[in-house]
Amino acid sequence: MKDCLHSISKKQSAIILHRMAWKTSFQVTTLLGASIGSWFVGYSFQKTPHKSHFCSSCDDALDESFCGRKHFPALPIFGSVSAASPIEKKLTSSEENAVPHVPSTTNRVSQIMRFGFPGLENVRSFDDYVLSYDRRNRVAYWVFEHLTKESVASNDAVDRAKCEFTEDSSLHPFFRSNNSDYKGSGFDRGHLAAAGNHRLNQRHVDQTFLLSNMAPQVGRGFNRDSWNTLEKHVRKLTKKYINVYVCTGPLYLPRKEADGKTYVKYQVIGASNVAVPTHFFKVVVGETDSKELEMEAYVMPNQIIQDKTPITVFQVPPESIERAAGLLFFDRISRDKIKKINGREIKS
Repeated sequence: MKDCLHSISKKQSAIILHRMAWKTSFQVTTLLGASIGSWFVGYSFQKTPHKSHFCSSCDDALDESFCGRKHFPALPIFGSVSAASPIEKKLTSSEENAVPHVPSTTNRVSQIMRFGFPGLENVRSFDDYVLSYDRRNRVAYWVFEHLTKESVASNDAVDRAKCEFTEDSSLHPFFRSNNSDYKGSGFDRGHLAAAGNHRLNQRHVDQTFLLSNMAPQVGRGFNRDSWNTLEKHVRKLTKKYINVYVCTGPLYLPRKEADGKTYVKYQVIGASNVAVPTHFFKVVVGETDSKELEMEAYVMPNQIIQDKTPITVFQVPPESIERAAGLLFFDRISRDKIKKINGREIKS
């Protein structure tokens, strides 16, 4: 009887071991197959032509993956990837010291993001600007533009009056802001990528009116005045520089209260709880004819600012914005390659 039980036990053990080995082999094979399949799909996605941002055949934002919309330009962007991403690339000493050349490609994203991405969360690419969207606050983390004297020129055929504030259908409905959020709030729908920077093409200026490019801004005394003055200043820089790169975004800065403690507090508006930033920033890099780089950095409070206050009052070290925003600006440029910051010569 014992010999019989021992024999059965040995057979059962062999069967169990065989099943375990088969199951492990199946799991490894499945994982390997999924990895190879994912790589192949990603590779095929790069090689396949995609439709433009506005896809008339799609009514449902959740179906965007089936209509071939392409907001994030897949793997080609990793040639310009930011150090803010977890992807690391070892550079040679010559690469570390070099200023990235103007991309020879016609890919607009590569041109705009020549000096790196501040971050890589929920990135959307449009015809003439790139945006990273904060789904929690319903406001962009940052918006990036590349401006030249030619690109900011006005076109008589372009009519801003034709533009309409529109929800960004590339975003899930849960995370969008909409016009009703702003209605009666007392705040303007303030542009991050300024409409005035994109007057060469009707489609380009239309896209700046997507609500993902908006943030609640105090109207008179800020959006229509001091902030507008800063936007005009950036456009004027295209007369001084052959290339101007500008990153714009919101800040939610801490403030010490009466109890002596420091808090981060900000208002939200509408049913979507759109965050009202306490401040806004612009960080600008200009490239001269001689390929030298100069930087300007600004932080403005989202409040009424006294008329005729010079914008230089709002210049700050770019590092202070990086710490506050959790972003890294122009990180493909070594700071010792920048000749001036806020008009001051940088000593090597």
